Amino acid sequence: MTSECRACRTGLEHCHGAVVHHVYRRSECTEGGCLISDGEHTVHLDCNAVGCACDARMSDSMDPVSARRVG
Repeated sequence: MTSECRACRTGLEHCHGAVVHHVYRRSECTEGGCLISDGEHTVHLDCNAVGCACDARMSDSMDPVSARRVG
């Protein structure tokens, strides 16, 4: 039994990090310097699951008043 993961043992390109999907920003990996695509990651997380407030921050900054408001 080894401590290496199956992908490491077979030499497959992979990442041990998780992809964090943001609402209004680009996805990011928890491993610094990761260059593989989002689809090749095993773990995918919504940004709310890791305590990111970008969804609330973006909705707060948007003006709720309609441009077509009369009066």
